[in-house]
Amino acid sequence: MALGLEKLHAGAGAAQGSKNTTGDILERWGSRRAEDLDGNTWTSLAACRVGVGCATDQVSCPSPQKCIRFNPDATVWVAKQRILCSLTQSLKDVLNYGLFQPASNGRDGKFLDEERLLREYPQPVGKGVPSLEFRYKKRVYKQSNLDEKQLAKLHTKTNLKKFMDHIQHRSVEKIVKMLERGLDPNFHDLDTGETPLTLAAQLDEPAEVIKALRNGGAHLDFRARDGMTALHKAARARNQVALKTLLELGASPDYKDSYGLTPLYHTAIVGGDPYCCELLLHEHATVCCRDENGWHEVHQACKYGHVQHLEHLLFYGADMAAQNASGNTALHICALYNQGHLVDIFGFVGHVGLVTAIPLCRCGMNSATDNTEGPKISLLLL
Repeated sequence: MALGLEKLHAGAGAAQGSKNTTGDILERWGSRRAEDLDGNTWTSLAACRVGVGCATDQVSCPSPQKCIRFNPDATVWVAKQRILCSLTQSLKDVLNYGLFQPASNGRDGKFLDEERLLREYPQPVGKGVPSLEFRYKKRVYKQSNLDEKQLAKLHTKTNLKKFMDHIQHRSVEKIVKMLERGLDPNFHDLDTGETPLTLAAQLDEPAEVIKALRNGGAHLDFRARDGMTALHKAARARNQVALKTLLELGASPDYKDSYGLTPLYHTAIVGGDPYCCELLLHEHATVCCRDENGWHEVHQACKYGHVQHLEHLLFYGADMAAQNASGNTALHICALYNQGHLVDIFGFVGHVGLVTAIPLCRCGMNSATDNTEGPKISLLLL
């Protein structure tokens, strides 16, 4: 499959981002980026209108365009990362750019969901290479006779603030009315940086508000200014209703924030009721996400002493032997953070043989990524 990129289309909302520029994001991905993207062969020839064809297609692109060839079994997220790595200019709020499939053959145009495989989106058959566009995510209007002047009047600072107030007060009827007039719910609040959907995900009993926003064109993978999606916000708020509603509407449990972390990773940090963690795992969330210091979900669960979260993670296949950048496994973290009561869990889930092979925990390490203060315990399991 090949990508031919023509021009960069930046929506008006692109300027709303703060520090999520292309350079910032690539720096955060760091050394993990090359490993995460490994396995896909890419050849550069343009940047941002994307034509998709078979691997044998020859795409003729006038300078300064590029063509990117990749594995169709890769996710849209991986394709997006590759495109960002190929850009020579910095974009603001770059994580809210996406691949857009224009309308064709009676099908409405749409943005591709970041966690789906590229091959899951059928391309129209015709002359030349079918095209995708790399553009800022905005509402996709199905009406062909939109009055742009009226839309511009609708998207004033006053109206956008009023819309966020309606969400805060869960005024579903008022929300729907503004959406029916054509308001685009994919924007950032100027004061908080939240999007309408990320704000709703943190409210009590938000199901109807979330559904109204989704039906009104809100993208499930549209990120707030801090780089988190609504699913991340729901996970961090331990909001079971919001999490379940978003998943039922089609949100992927593997959406990444600006640091490449998933909602599941955040549940291992915030703890609380383990239902959110269990729900994400039940919805096939990928286990063994790691941060810039190599910490996996099990490291975080052990650090904060989240017993039930650790049990769920291990039951669903988390790697107990995974090491962080300092070479510490989850058991080492138990020792470093005085969480000896978690040790029995590892043996209970069938890892006793592995535990006996692990040496004494490194209680005397001096590491920038591991806490060495406070009481320590040594674990010697026979």
